[in-house]
Amino acid sequence: MIRRAAVVVLALALNPALVRAQDTVFTVNVPTADVYKGPSNVTPVVGHVSRGTVLPVSRNLGSWIKIAWPEAPDGVGYVHVTMGHLGAAGANAPTMRTTAASSSSPSTSSSSSGSSAAPAAGAAPSTRASASQSIVTRHPLNVTPAEHNFGVGGLIGTMSSYGATARTWPTPHLGIQIAFTRDAMNSTIDDSRTTSMQFEPGVMYGFFDHVSDYIWIRPYVGSTVSFRHQTLHTAAPVTAETASDNGMGFRFFGGSEVMFASAPRFGVSADVGYRRLPTLFPGFESDPLSVTIAGHWYVK
Repeated sequence: MIRRAAVVVLALALNPALVRAQDTVFTVNVPTADVYKGPSNVTPVVGHVSRGTVLPVSRNLGSWIKIAWPEAPDGVGYVHVTMGHLGAAGANAPTMRTTAASSSSPSTSSSSSGSSAAPAAGAAPSTRASASQSIVTRHPLNVTPAEHNFGVGGLIGTMSSYGATARTWPTPHLGIQIAFTRDAMNSTIDDSRTTSMQFEPGVMYGFFDHVSDYIWIRPYVGSTVSFRHQTLHTAAPVTAETASDNGMGFRFFGGSEVMFASAPRFGVSADVGYRRLPTLFPGFESDPLSVTIAGHWYVK
């Protein structure tokens, strides 16, 4: 019984050292790597690290790694995995210890060997110290949003509408969107049908950016002006002429745009709004409630 207890105590005592030995580090292999505030390149850049920097990884998010970054507002930063490679902390520890030993004089080699015995058992702290010394930070912080200026994509909505859309965010709070959509409606009084083409320029206001380890969210409100061209197709013989007319309406809406750390350039948005479109032909009243789902690929 005493032997079992001793084994348990020994395992608990060695466990922290084993955990430290299995720590993951990230080695930068590009001339300079940006450190972002969140796991997405739409967030501000809070600093840079140079080639060869070894960064202790506090969390591996797949496409991004989370590191301690004192210069960031919340004390953490994120680096994309394409900027370097991941490895075990123990693999880098021998090289760092060798470098430290070579810098010491021969007369103090015997004393330094005794003092280096303790760090050898847990190499991770030495790795962290060396990484902190080689980090290059930017003063002041660069708070310019990156890679989230202009996106193109498509949308679907109520009234069987679909089309193409382009969206730009000149600032984190100001957005501009242009959409070209098509929809079709059946008459409520006969068998006729209309097809409509809309050109809808609009503006949006983004409230704030919520960034976590995996997701980025920007809630917004906005309004658009709808320039509409509607064509009436009657149930009469095919020799009958179709009629068309133009009108203008508006739409107010609110929603959110979402991006994921694994696909930082692709944004998905959904919004609900109120619209008022002109009734160009009797029996084709538009529903005032509108729901739209859009996707944008940010090319810049």
